[in-house]
Order: sequence, then C-alpha cells, then structure tokens
Amino acid sequence: MSQPSRLPPKPTPRPDRVSLWRYFRLFKSDILSAQPARLYRAWMAEFRTPFFRSYMCNDPDLVDLVLNKRPMHFPKSDRVREGLKPLLRESVFITNGAQWQRQRRIIDPAFEGGKLRETFPAMWAAGEACVERMKVKTDAEPIDIETETSHVAADIIFRTLFSIPIEDATASAVFAAFKRHQRASPVVNLGALLPLPRWFPRFHSRETKRTAAHIRALIERLTTERAARIAAGTAPDDLATKIMTTADPETGETFDTAEMVDQVAIFFLAGHETSASALAWALYLLATHPEWQDRLAEEAETALAESHDFSVLSKLKLNRATFREAMRLYPPVPMFVREATCPERFRNRAVKPGSQVVISPWHLHRHERLWDNPDGFDPSRWETENGKACQRRAYIPFSSGARVCPGAGFAMAEGPLLLAMLLRAFRFEAVEGREPVPVAHLTVRGKDGIFLSISER
Repeated sequence: MSQPSRLPPKPTPRPDRVSLWRYFRLFKSDILSAQPARLYRAWMAEFRTPFFRSYMCNDPDLVDLVLNKRPMHFPKSDRVREGLKPLLRESVFITNGAQWQRQRRIIDPAFEGGKLRETFPAMWAAGEACVERMKVKTDAEPIDIETETSHVAADIIFRTLFSIPIEDATASAVFAAFKRHQRASPVVNLGALLPLPRWFPRFHSRETKRTAAHIRALIERLTTERAARIAAGTAPDDLATKIMTTADPETGETFDTAEMVDQVAIFFLAGHETSASALAWALYLLATHPEWQDRLAEEAETALAESHDFSVLSKLKLNRATFREAMRLYPPVPMFVREATCPERFRNRAVKPGSQVVISPWHLHRHERLWDNPDGFDPSRWETENGKACQRRAYIPFSSGARVCPGAGFAMAEGPLLLAMLLRAFRFEAVEGREPVPVAHLTVRGKDGIFLSISER
C-alpha cells in the first residue's frame, strides 16, 4: 500500500562548523549534505579557504545580478569546467566569451519556435515504448524507477537528435556507458577546487576518464555518419541535421565533427540526465502523495484520449505543475558556479576578482524566507501569490538570463507528457523502508536508487 503523505526527503546537513579537511571529505561524498542547515535561511554565505573565497548567493537580487544583469562579469568557473571536461571538452555548457556566443548562435535556432512541435512525435513514440517496456514489470518486485526514466529520456534524445530509437546498437552502447559515467563523476571535481597550475595532473578517476572517452568515441561515430548523409543529401530533418547545417550568421562557419561531438555530449547530459532525474523524483513524490497521483491520472486519461498531437500539452496543467514542483524540490543541476572577474559588492561585502560565486537552486528553491511550506510537496502552489512571486524571482532549474538552458522548452514538453503517459497506464506506490536519499552526482539522484511498486490501472 502507498505510504501516507509526508515531507519529501532531503539530505541531513553537516554541522555548522567543520574543519577544511572534513569539509573536503564531505564535499567529495555529496555536495548537498556537505552544506550547513543555515543556508536554507541565509541570504548569502562566505566560505574561506587558503586557496579561494566562495560566496553562495540566495538573495534573489544577487542571483539576478549574477545571471541576468551582469552575466559577462560572472563567467562559468574554470573549476567546474575541470570536473566536466573529460566528457564535455569545449561544449556550450562550459565555454565562455566569444566561443560560447558563437556556439549559441549555431545551436539556438534548432530549439526556437516551431522546432519543438516537430520533435513531439518522437517524444510520443518514446513514451509509448516506455509504457510497453514497463507493462512486464507490474505487480512484481519493486523497481528502481530511475532506471526506467533514464531509459526513456535517452530514447527521446536519440530519436530527436539522430532519428534512431534506443534499441539501435550505438544508442544502446552510449546509454550503457553513460550510466557508468554518471555514477563515477561528481557534479564538481574536488581537485578542481584547488588553484593548480595547468601542467598539474587533474583529479579524475580512471573510470571517469575511461567512460568519457568511450562515450565520445560512440558519439563521434554517429556524427561522422550523419555528416556523410548530409553531404549525400539523405539526412533526416532532425535536431542533429539542423545543428550541423546551421551556419554562424556572423562567420558563416558550421560545427566540424569534433565540435559536434562536444555539443552532442552536453545535449545528452542536459537532455537525458536532467529529464530522467526530474521525472523519477516526480513519480516518487506522487507515489507518496496518492491523492495528487489520482488527480493527475484523471487529467491524463482525459487529455490523452482527446488528442495525440502537440496541442495535448496545453491540457496537462496539473502534470506540468507537478513536474515543475519536482524540479523545485529536486533541481537536476543543484548548483551553478561562476567566477567574479571584476570587483563587486555583495550585501556590503567586497568580492574580489577570482572569487567563486555559487548560485544554488537546491537552497534557493527551498529557502525558508522565500517560499511557503518550502520543504513540502504542493503542485497547487504555482497558483498562489507566493508561488507566482517565487517562480519569477527564486525558481531557476534551467538557470536564467543569457545562459538559460536552450532546451528548457524541450524539457517542459517532454516531462509533463511522459508523466501523463505513465500515470494513465500505471499506479505507483512507495516502498516501506526504502525512502531515497538525494545525492548530487552529475544530477540529483537517489543514493541507492528510487524504488517504487507498479501496477496497471
């Protein structure tokens, strides 16, 4: 039977004061539980080490300053870049300046306007395939729902990017390698926190480097094959073709194969990892709040029976609100790290160039002085005055400003649609004694998975 409604789990915070060495050890294990409880109330926190100073900003005005008003003064931190570089190399997620601007000029047109509508049939087909896979797992032992959401999110990426289903041999190999890479790679590499010279060896595990190289080799095979089909005039009109044939309007250049591998790697990370994380947590939250699950299933049954095209998204209001609420409580990317390049003042405190500036959706989305019932699950909050105000000022699952995720619209179509398709087909129930513990790997996942029981409706 389903568990009664309860507060969703969150990591136990560390004591307020710990030694630098203990903090590094906690950080390496999990960046969420390495933070003190006071950050859920603080407008700003300063962290000093012998190597650098770091400022976490929870004041919405400071967040707005960093992400929207002066983004060029706060580029992506090279320290975070170090942790992600084995897989992402020079992808749009970690580049800065003119390089980043050029990449966005080429990538953004693929996600604009009616392009999302064109990808909808692939999303629907992947959702139907997911439902069929899960039918054989009903009324059996509880399953790790993260495995299923990872599978369907990866399927959507391959169908929309390369017009191939996950069953394709190369797609299956990338998916399997990415699962290994996800567990091997922290969201921020600990060694990247230290200001080491460029010649000094970086602290990447052997497994991180091995899986990253394997993934990139597989992606290179796909992009090379696609380039040949583009040259022959036989390429399908999907996202990969759009991006590879879009010229920079300022230079007329297109991505070469190596550059495209970098971008596909971040599309897979952003479009697969983040969507899989949000969908898994949404299903868990509904399993622990059966009254909401029944309401969403009823909406899904009506909406999906009426239409199978893009217009159905406008009818999934509760499913959309719930997916948004899941990303509030469990933002897939829990922290963004920027680096100050100019002298600044944050709340009457001098911030020197070279300082780290941390924007934490994890803490901002649960801030006790901003949100009503910050740790509670309540999809109806988005219709309240407090919810609407916080959505404008304190809700940034896709970042904000110039560096907002170009696939945000894609994710907000994919997530509610998959949620509705699964809830129409199945009932999800929490498992006694197996409450998940949120931890940050590449995204926020359950430490030992998220286990649910499934039955057909």
